Amino acid sequence: MQKQNGFTLIELVVVIIILGILAVTAAPKFINLQSDARKSTLEGMKGAIQGANSLVFSKAAISGEEKKGSADASTTGSVNIGADDPALTNYGYLQSTVAELSNAMDLSISDDETVNADWYIAEGADGAKAAQLYQSGSARFGNTTTTTNRCYVTYTPAASTTAAPTYVITDDDC
Repeated sequence: MQKQNGFTLIELVVVIIILGILAVTAAPKFINLQSDARKSTLEGMKGAIQGANSLVFSKAAISGEEKKGSADASTTGSVNIGADDPALTNYGYLQSTVAELSNAMDLSISDDETVNADWYIAEGADGAKAAQLYQSGSARFGNTTTTTNRCYVTYTPAASTTAAPTYVITDDDC
């Protein structure tokens, strides 16, 4: 009697089919990792702005600067946050400018996409208006329209002493 020295064709086909089924079910879980990472990064940026604002507002309240502000940021408060420059505030919260956000959070933020930075900002008309922060290399990079390529955090500073700032994540196209 002769010994069998390998796999039969049927055994090989069955193994290939099983591997194919496993690949089809497992692949979608790994394909979307970059999108999930971008969304998580936006959550982190939102948390960083909220944390910085919490500390700035606390210092503003201690120094009596939390009531200073206006709808166009022409009247501002100022808080010493231990950085080289004091933080300019609107109703006790950070203004939505590249200077104030980068100063308070010690991040590489720019309003010019030709400059090498980790984050970019599309500022509003002044420090009291909404600004969009997006990561370098994100879907929003290089496109300033808001109908497509939406992967950013919108930070809107406080508009009065009774209104808190808002933080909205738009991650449709991450």
